[in-house]
Amino acid sequence: MAAALSESAPAGNARMKAKDISIPIPALATERRLAQRLREHLEEKQLLDRRYQLQQVPGGCVALPVLEEKLSQLCLPPEMPCELVWIQQDPVPSRASQRRAPAQKLRDELRQLLDGSWSEELEQDVPHAWQRHGDLVLLSEDSFRAAPWESLGPVLWETVASALGARRIARRGRVLPDGMRTPSVTLLLGQDGWVEHVDNGIRYTFDVTKCMFSPGNITEKLRVASLPCSGEVLVDLYAGIGYFTLPFLVHAGAAFVHACEWNVHAVEALRRALALNGVQDRCHIHHGDSRQLELRDMADRVNLGLIPSSEEGWPVACRVLKKDTGGVLHIHHNVETPPAPTPVLPAEWGSPEAQHPMEDTGNKTVGARIRPEWQRWAETTALRIQGLLVELHGRPWHTRVLHIEAVKSYAPHVHHLVLDLECRPALPT
Repeated sequence: MAAALSESAPAGNARMKAKDISIPIPALATERRLAQRLREHLEEKQLLDRRYQLQQVPGGCVALPVLEEKLSQLCLPPEMPCELVWIQQDPVPSRASQRRAPAQKLRDELRQLLDGSWSEELEQDVPHAWQRHGDLVLLSEDSFRAAPWESLGPVLWETVASALGARRIARRGRVLPDGMRTPSVTLLLGQDGWVEHVDNGIRYTFDVTKCMFSPGNITEKLRVASLPCSGEVLVDLYAGIGYFTLPFLVHAGAAFVHACEWNVHAVEALRRALALNGVQDRCHIHHGDSRQLELRDMADRVNLGLIPSSEEGWPVACRVLKKDTGGVLHIHHNVETPPAPTPVLPAEWGSPEAQHPMEDTGNKTVGARIRPEWQRWAETTALRIQGLLVELHGRPWHTRVLHIEAVKSYAPHVHHLVLDLECRPALPT
């Protein structure tokens, strides 16, 4: 769904250059809390004008310069309301405009390497963006696929590494349908794929050819890190490389975490990360299918961080909760939300095709309101968990919705949510 977007044009014929007045620069103004997310989106879509810095505008908003020739391509998710403005003051050149951008440096060096045989096909095949993990650059799966690249051999990847300031190069493929979301990544330059990533002061390590790293979960990792878990025993039913296990231990103060994971490569990554962060003595890894977990009656809190649904883990979560005091479940789930009406944009913003909703934003849902569909899902889940607990223990239990967190939009009209659900045994009358 395209975000609500309005336009504030400069007074008079301000787009004409007058004496001592700079040509106005188009920019998208948004709330300060949404500025970083909007910037990442514009960078991904190659719409950000890197010649100019972000600038504050009246109303406490931040304006992000955009390329005027690409205004017709703007199509934003509904969670990023913004306004088109024309920056009137003299623009401040960005640092990026004062040096050769890595993407441009990469193209220049590749043109030199090919010695005059550059073509439009090759131009389209060179990536504009990539993921960086320390000295390893991870390229997108659709980059460097044209036949002429193959004739260059290893010198191609050495040139790419040099241009991007890396020592190792890898390229993504499609995620394998093996139930573990194993990445299909090819190491093109270097000896191994082990990398380290730091989030919120926590050191994660993993092999990019064996495990995926999801930066889209950062808001939930930050929230988990702020939860009051001091002295608690926690079960993380789908630990992976430690996305949530580590914040619970390092920042939230959990006394002990039982981390369940069936992917042997993720288990190895988690072991290394626990040692890197000095918390290995407060965690036990259960390698295997979490549905077969034999723990019972020992957890104050259970994390069920599996999407699209963690439903298969609900009976296990009920079994491991302390039967006398209960606890809190953090239940992840993808919930479908019907689309809201599409706002009509001015005709000059481009063709109808440019105004279509994005197919898969993959972006965080920041400050999203609680929608009726989310509330209904939460209440239905609370009733089902209550039924499981009553059936398990043979006595009344109460469940209460504490919080619904929107992590990100995962697909068209599908949101990744987390339900914080308090579960307590009923007091005897």
